[in-house]
Order: sequence, then C-alpha cells, then structure tokens
Amino acid sequence: MATTLITSTTTTIQLNDHLNFPDAGVLSKVIWKDAVCQSSLFCLAEGTEISEHTATRNATVQVIAGSGTLTLEGKPIALEPGVFVFMAANAPHALAAATNLAFLLTLASDC
Repeated sequence: MATTLITSTTTTIQLNDHLNFPDAGVLSKVIWKDAVCQSSLFCLAEGTEISEHTATRNATVQVIAGSGTLTLEGKPIALEPGVFVFMAANAPHALAAATNLAFLLTLASDC
C-alpha cells in the first residue's frame, strides 16, 4: 500500500496545507487508498497539459485552486475552485492548466 496522508491515526487533513505546485508538470499525493477507492491530490504547474486518456474506474474531480480546462468526451469544462465533475469509467478526457491548478481526484472501483 502506498504512503497516504490520512492514516489510522489521522482522519482529517487540510488540503490547502498540502498544495505544492511544481515548477513544471504534475505533483500528486495519495490522500487515502483502500480496496474500493483512492483519493489523490493533484497539483499541476501553469501551462501543464495531460493528453487524452481513459480510466477503467468511475472518477470525480473536485477543484481546490487555480483554473484550467478539462475536456471530457470532447466537451470543454471550465475548472475553477468549487467545480465538481463526475467522469464515468472509460470516458476519454484531457486536461490543461491555465494557472497553477489543484484538484482532488477520487477513483472508485464500485459505484
């Protein structure tokens, strides 16, 4: 099991305390992981792009800071703090960070 920010002795964290934006690219940290779901904090540097791909699991994205565009099944979604997105398993998606961008990605094996 990967090291996680939430453990059996810590049940809460302040996500803003863990925002670390790289000079370029993507930095991710696993918040919680078990057999059913995984939540990870992603911090993307301004200008970072993630090319179109799919995931075999349902996923949600919750934007914490910054701005960008998520292209989900060919449709652009403006990302800004407070935006919540559901992505069905195998849905093609891509991402572009207009500014430093932070979001919580949760993958679920059963929904």
